[in-house]
Amino acid sequence: MSFNIKNAIQSGKTVLGIELGSTRIKAVLIGEDHAPIASGSHDWENSYVNNIWTYSIEDIWKGIQDSYQRMTNDVKQQYGITLQTVGAIGFSGMMHGYMTFDKDGELLMPFRTWRNNITEQSSKALTELFNYQIPQRWSIAHLYQAILNQEEHIADISFQTTLAGYIHWKLTGQQVLGVGEASGVFPIDLNTKNYNQTMINQFNELIASSNLPWKLEDILPKVLVAGENAGVLTEEGAKLLDVTGELKAGIPLCPPEGDAGTGMVATNSVAKRTGNVSAGTSVFAMVVLEKELSKVYSEIDLVTTPAGNLVAMAHSNNCSSDLNAWVGLFDEFSKAMGIDVNMNKLYGTLYNLALQGDSDCGGLLAYGYLSGEHITQFAEGRPLFVRSSDSNFNLANFVRVHLFTALGALKIGMDILLKQEEVKLDEILGHGGLFKTKDVGQSIMAAALNVPVSVMETAGEGGAWGIALLAAYMMNKADNETLEEYLSQKVFAEKASMAMSPDPRDVDGFERFMKRYTEGLAIERAAIESL
Repeated sequence: MSFNIKNAIQSGKTVLGIELGSTRIKAVLIGEDHAPIASGSHDWENSYVNNIWTYSIEDIWKGIQDSYQRMTNDVKQQYGITLQTVGAIGFSGMMHGYMTFDKDGELLMPFRTWRNNITEQSSKALTELFNYQIPQRWSIAHLYQAILNQEEHIADISFQTTLAGYIHWKLTGQQVLGVGEASGVFPIDLNTKNYNQTMINQFNELIASSNLPWKLEDILPKVLVAGENAGVLTEEGAKLLDVTGELKAGIPLCPPEGDAGTGMVATNSVAKRTGNVSAGTSVFAMVVLEKELSKVYSEIDLVTTPAGNLVAMAHSNNCSSDLNAWVGLFDEFSKAMGIDVNMNKLYGTLYNLALQGDSDCGGLLAYGYLSGEHITQFAEGRPLFVRSSDSNFNLANFVRVHLFTALGALKIGMDILLKQEEVKLDEILGHGGLFKTKDVGQSIMAAALNVPVSVMETAGEGGAWGIALLAAYMMNKADNETLEEYLSQKVFAEKASMAMSPDPRDVDGFERFMKRYTEGLAIERAAIESL
């Protein structure tokens, strides 16, 4: 086996994917069967400078070079050879945000990441103008806010892109974006798989009085779809990526994508009527739509798959943080009683106990709002637990209510899609910390959404693997082979996943809990005002 891998490495049949997440940069090298054969990662953190969440250009390149180096060291250690070429490369990064450059390619302002909620005025104005939801973190909202603020740099903008688009440009000289990533820059026309021309014209009219020397279409990157060639690694790019100088130029790159798109690819949820839900500190669900929604919803963002199909996204800021804090309290209690409990066992015991609770949590109510929650219109949060005097207060119901409430805000967003818009969803794929305890998170998610939920063994591979798969698709695809076909038949055909259908009793219990949850939001508001 390792001889075949060694052969694939030497003959350039491997594929490299690198993703820049918010806390980790990861490089993954995959073999001919799409399985990871080497990896390297670099931990990093954003900085809060002059009221802006940012990462410096130095930190970006240091992180990429370090993760790449660690991956090549892994290759050397495992297979005894120096990596000099690969078949294809893909880059992915945190979506949205704001990076603008002048005509000499110099960054005009420090990179503003997706975390910056500083564009409320522009987000509202553009949503109204386009009659299309423009979230605060989208690149166009950042650009228009800078114009409204009359920031000095706006007249000097020659090019605007995202983190993934910036890295790709520096390595290939090409100013392009994959369509999934581009859909968080500016709304996409699903027929042309390009920016919506009507809205571009509307935007240009809107800013005409500012007399800027550019039009929007002049400064945005070109849009490409999955499978298209997005340029090759230049001599300068090879030296920038591999500081040892071993890596050869001329390697083809796939279109750079955002972390939402690579998450869809890594969970095989790019086909219509499929979706994926990521549940950890925050929770978001992405559903591939068969048609456009009937109207604009502030709770739902619209993006696309890397192939350009429309995706609805419901994103809730709070999921498991408060739940984890309660588990920590039980850990403290155990230690105080002289019992040393392994954390995995503690989580497993408590989560499994939740399955024995009353279907509606016995009348208990909780909110895990550690921070604000836009779906329910809270600018800040107060974690809260409350019950009536006749509720069924026991440990099973207590843990169950905290698992239920972790999905409360998400369910409000998903109910818009599944009930009001009657979106059809055959199954949703779960990944993230909430699904670690076997069957528990899965059954509660199925109850919340009333949809079968699968958890795949490879769901932990993450976005770096997802962008490597997109690069492999570009390199290996047959004529007219779609991304969905390639993933289903060549990547995931043998991968095991366990589907769990919703239990009608639990679905009914979750609906009763949600009635209490929505009626109780006034209690959460009072807690914020009084505490």
